[in-house]
Amino acid sequence: MTEITEVPSPFCGIGTDDLTIQVDGLDVKVVENGCAINTPAFEQPITDTSARVDGKEVSLDIAVAKAAELLRASNQPVIGGCATDVNGMRGVMALADHSGAVVDNMNFTGARRNFLALQDSGWMNTTLAEIKNRCDLLLIVGVDLEGFAPRFFERYLWNQESMFLGDTSQREIIYIGKAPSGNASTSPVGVKAKVLPCADEDLPEVMAVLRALVKDKKIVAENICGIALSDLQAVAEQLKAAKYGVVTWAAGALNFDHAELMVQMLSEMVKDINNMDTRCSGFPLGGKEGDQTANQVCGWTSAYPARARFSSGFPEYDPFLYDSNAMLANGEADVLVWVQAFNVASVPPQTDKPAIVVARSGMLFDTEPDVFIPVGTPGIDHAGHAYRLDNVVAIRLKKCRDSGLPSTAEVLNAIEQAL
Repeated sequence: MTEITEVPSPFCGIGTDDLTIQVDGLDVKVVENGCAINTPAFEQPITDTSARVDGKEVSLDIAVAKAAELLRASNQPVIGGCATDVNGMRGVMALADHSGAVVDNMNFTGARRNFLALQDSGWMNTTLAEIKNRCDLLLIVGVDLEGFAPRFFERYLWNQESMFLGDTSQREIIYIGKAPSGNASTSPVGVKAKVLPCADEDLPEVMAVLRALVKDKKIVAENICGIALSDLQAVAEQLKAAKYGVVTWAAGALNFDHAELMVQMLSEMVKDINNMDTRCSGFPLGGKEGDQTANQVCGWTSAYPARARFSSGFPEYDPFLYDSNAMLANGEADVLVWVQAFNVASVPPQTDKPAIVVARSGMLFDTEPDVFIPVGTPGIDHAGHAYRLDNVVAIRLKKCRDSGLPSTAEVLNAIEQAL
């Protein structure tokens, strides 16, 4: 048995890099600093070690040849999931370029809400390091931050040392919308977060009023979607009084029509506050299932986020038309390649089209894909890089065990070479 310390995680999105794990053959156990996301992800057992074609075990070479055969016969393939590390995503891009595929990260429909706001009017965002060292007020909008990233408060809010704050326990935490699921947001001295609950679909109205109050506009109503106007007025004053306020949201949790407009409104409110002799920044949450990594690699390769088509010989971006689920449902795509190296529960969408699945060992299917190639997990079975949720740091992932499984990059590059 081997014990490995300072293990970084590609699963939680926040760049946790202090895990201690024990490796016994193929078994992995998190013994220190685990959480509800990282522990089960690291401890997921290996079951499949052989590739399959039509449900029958075959060699990797035969599976690669079959995948290439399906792609050669395709008029419009789509590559979905895109949950992998940097080199794996490079393999996705090379395969898409050669086969003329659409590339579509599985979380893009949520991320699209951020991209639309960013592309229309821009934003002013911060990083995890700045939050850790400067943030004195955190406003959380429409998401259970503790559920999203269980160790966020421990690592970035209630840290004992900070470069620019004398006492981190005095940070103020405010929730609007969803209430916290636990007590991680409670300060070390026992002060609980302020919670102003409302339904998700009411968030645009509530945040519009909050922005108006920040700008000292008069509001006649006394109650906004169940929240007292006086409570929102107090939040507005806290934002203006803070030395470094941060407004955070998760675009994937904003499941209502035109949610990009609320993201834009939050971003514009941040700009308003910065014009009032204080500082404020936005902080969009993401980084799971390789979504930040996919968008980074697709961005520097094609200049577009990870929903683009390559069948014209050059990249074409459309955040609506190139939705892989819609393309499969509408008969616009005829082969699905599903890439998912992190999460065995994230199975490919049901389709009657030929499916090639390059995924973490242990994935179970209602319908067996035409080709299934189990791959190693970045940060466990092979080294690699993955971007954390603030997009500024590529985490260096370690190899922790010898599973004998190929990496996503090795498999996709082999398929691309076989075309």
